[in-house]
Amino acid sequence: MSLCEAKAHGVVHRIDLKPLSVNQAWKGRRFKTDRYKAYIRSCRALLPKIEVPQGCKLQIHFVFGFSSAGSDWDNPIKPLQDIMQDLYGFNDSRIYRGITDKVLVKKGSEFIEFSITPLEDG
Repeated sequence: MSLCEAKAHGVVHRIDLKPLSVNQAWKGRRFKTDRYKAYIRSCRALLPKIEVPQGCKLQIHFVFGFSSAGSDWDNPIKPLQDIMQDLYGFNDSRIYRGITDKVLVKKGSEFIEFSITPLEDG
């Protein structure tokens, strides 16, 4: 169901509260773990060489293949997105729409799929 369809059915809820950023949620400095540093190296080696559209709003679509149903769908977004913006030379503040899908797979078959496209205003 699209957001417009959800609004038509009265199932969209709104609270008038400024969203809290990840940076605002934690006190003090955070340090990259050795596991995250290894993940950065792996991503940089495996991510394809692509050109991200410039001068426009972006849409990003992730599909995460998890082997555990208990994995939170949103946990891998920010670390991966930060790696991608560094590798591909874009600012993630240009992302105006994000779509994330969670897929269950057998252990050892975990994966990440993504696309970064211009956001069609409409």
